[in-house]
Amino acid sequence: MQDACICITEIRKTRQGRFALFCAEGFLFSLDSETFFTRAIGEGMAFAPAELEELRAASETRKAADKALQYLSLRDYASGELYQKLCARFDEHSAAAAVAKAAGLGLLNDENFARHRAKYLLERHKSRREIARHLAQKGIARETADAVLEELYRPGQADGPSPEAAAALALLRKSYGRRLAEGRRDAVLAALARRGFSYTAVREALEWYGDGEE
Repeated sequence: MQDACICITEIRKTRQGRFALFCAEGFLFSLDSETFFTRAIGEGMAFAPAELEELRAASETRKAADKALQYLSLRDYASGELYQKLCARFDEHSAAAAVAKAAGLGLLNDENFARHRAKYLLERHKSRREIARHLAQKGIARETADAVLEELYRPGQADGPSPEAAAALALLRKSYGRRLAEGRRDAVLAALARRGFSYTAVREALEWYGDGEE
């Protein structure tokens, strides 16, 4: 036995520009204007429950896409990060469809996002481990993050420290010079390790720091 059709008894335009649909039992849901006019919805029309759900889902997807464009107008996002943000307001299907639409418009590029963000963090003396963790939190795929980090951490010039050692060296000069002068080398090593720097990078940074002090 098929479910009974539901008749649209009233349509009201909301302050947000959407169209609220009502049946004999009360409010159903609201539609965005594009879905409303494209489907030519009118009072007195009857829909099967499945048809109403399809209408609601289509409108929700368009709403999610509009919200995604709004977010992207403010700053760049990784696709995974944008998806997670949209899921806070929309169902998973609508969020995924909105991300796919943004990607189709060329508004999302995870590799470029990861490259720019990683470079920004390295310039602020973050360790490779900290940067990798940050990219993962932004929803960047492991393979993409690894490729970007390999590119970022290519050996520097022969007469300078490696990129990660350079970041650690900058921290030594900025924040840890006094501790080193007091002979608290182990405390400095522990502090940099907590910030994600490898022992190799810290040792190299200390060598460059010593040369500079001399």
